[in-house]
Amino acid sequence: MRGLKVEGIIIKRKNYGESDRIVSMFTREFGKYTFVAKGVRKITSHRSAHIELLNHSKITLYKSYAYPILTEASVVDDFSVIKNDLTNVGFAYHICELVEGLCAEGQENEEIFMLLKGVLLDLPKTKNKASLIHNFEITLLTLLGFWRGNQASSSTLDTKDFVENILERRLKSKRIFSYL
Repeated sequence: MRGLKVEGIIIKRKNYGESDRIVSMFTREFGKYTFVAKGVRKITSHRSAHIELLNHSKITLYKSYAYPILTEASVVDDFSVIKNDLTNVGFAYHICELVEGLCAEGQENEEIFMLLKGVLLDLPKTKNKASLIHNFEITLLTLLGFWRGNQASSSTLDTKDFVENILERRLKSKRIFSYL
């Protein structure tokens, strides 16, 4: 079957060519899933609003020889409460960067999908955002098998250095926190 319907949260997008985008989405069924959205950077595109960063969307793809190609898209939840607050946007970007960097392409993990969705829902409601993000980082590292420490050492773990060593690159989103 060449058509595929998936539901997930957009965690990364990158411009490609003159009017296309390469989009990464974290889905319940397939884990991190990358596809091409042809023509979405054109002004007349009806699909571009549905595949914005942090949107929880339902999409239909056509499997081609390289990347699947987006054919239809609709928004389930746009997390507008997060997008209206710059501090929440910075934290949400960090969450997406971690999921995109640490999760392998095409590996199903429903627990991580529910963790991602839950933390995005809780982010605007929580007063202590740093604690929420730290707990998310520890849980994500544990679910992916990178961390098996006990609870006492988890509270003192410097997750920034730990994740940067795993990724072998610096986190871009941590620089944003210095401005918030």
